Amino acid sequence: MSANSASPAPSPTKFRIPKIPFWAQIVAGLVIGVLLGWLTRSQDIHWLYATLDKVGHIFVQLLKLAVAPLVFFAILVSITNLRKVNNAARLATRTLLWFMITSLIAVAIGLAIGLITNPGAGTGLTPKDGKLPEHAGSWLDFLTGIIPENVIDPFTQLNVLQIVFMAAVAGIAALSLGEKAQPILTLSEAVLELLQKALWWVIRLAPLGTIGLIGFAIADYGWDLIGKYATFTADVYIGCALVMFGVYPILLATVAKVSPLQFFKGAWPAIQLAFVSRSSVGTMPVTQASAERLGVPKEYASFAVPFGATTKMDGCAAIYPALAAIFIAQIFDVHLGVGDYVLIAFVSVIGSAATAGLTGATVMLTLTLSTLGLPLEGVGLLMAIDPILDMMRTATNVAGQVVAPLIVAAREGILDRDMYNSATASPIEEYEAEPQESETSEERVPVSA
Repeated sequence: MSANSASPAPSPTKFRIPKIPFWAQIVAGLVIGVLLGWLTRSQDIHWLYATLDKVGHIFVQLLKLAVAPLVFFAILVSITNLRKVNNAARLATRTLLWFMITSLIAVAIGLAIGLITNPGAGTGLTPKDGKLPEHAGSWLDFLTGIIPENVIDPFTQLNVLQIVFMAAVAGIAALSLGEKAQPILTLSEAVLELLQKALWWVIRLAPLGTIGLIGFAIADYGWDLIGKYATFTADVYIGCALVMFGVYPILLATVAKVSPLQFFKGAWPAIQLAFVSRSSVGTMPVTQASAERLGVPKEYASFAVPFGATTKMDGCAAIYPALAAIFIAQIFDVHLGVGDYVLIAFVSVIGSAATAGLTGATVMLTLTLSTLGLPLEGVGLLMAIDPILDMMRTATNVAGQVVAPLIVAAREGILDRDMYNSATASPIEEYEAEPQESETSEERVPVSA
């Protein structure tokens, strides 16, 4: 009997559900949110209205839950990591300088657009439509509020500015102690990794959060209300787009001598997440990973990105308050002069930390209005439309938080240009899976003289 030479039957092919890219999930969330919001408002579906509100609220609350400890340990670790960088003071100074330069450019663009378009004219809004904000800001409050009364309240009240202050003091103290502080630093680095991992799980819920946030905004405010603010909304989006897709690429090409297209390939995951989450701090792990993938040394990125997430707000603290001040002044029939515009620029650069990386920019706006002597009731005119504006503002914030470290690293000769040129628009899942490098190495990053 001959041997059976028949080949074995092929095993049945398993059906696998295709993996949907994260950006596609976000886009789907936006579309579904708009449709559900329109359906809720047009059909007056109360249970769907409440559901959208809860879904969006839970997502934002989860982000806020991680904010306080994340900011504290990120700032503390980032300051102590500067010990691994030569000329750390010079790097920190130049980072702050570029934060200020880009903020000045952004506020100038906001003022120019506002003066050209007159966003407060023809809206049909009157001073009676405004109301006082629940939390107003003043320079005295800003300056005296930096130092907390105790170490508990900043965390329970989510006062990010005070948390940054305490973390900075702790980080500087740890540097002065040297090796004695190493056990605390090791623990802090472990806690930071734990918090970032937990935040990744929240980030993965962003598509659901998008459905709730966008759906509730459409259901609650409707297209009619958005129509009243059409010029102002367009101004904010155009101003942010000019900064993100005009100013930043020019600076990257002329100052850093790198390809702007490569920047957007590497930074796009952070920008898209910022657009949805409306939180610079909540996006911080992705922002830092993007900066590192674009060739910024980890030791420097771990300082510059957390620092930027709490202080660099080209969208929320530069473009928006400039446009909002002009808008509110026109509604209340108040004339602004050249001195007022200079004051707006000053407030935008100095007061950026007041936005604190959270959703919304109400505190920064009240700080600007109180400095100019404009009625604080004007804040109430913009509260309804704020969630729509905040998406583009935050995306601009985060883009700038990657641009500034790139420029500084390039000018100081520490940018890995091979990594930059090989950066791709990697799915956000790859950022989550990327292993963390050890922070214990004492290898120093050289800085050119």
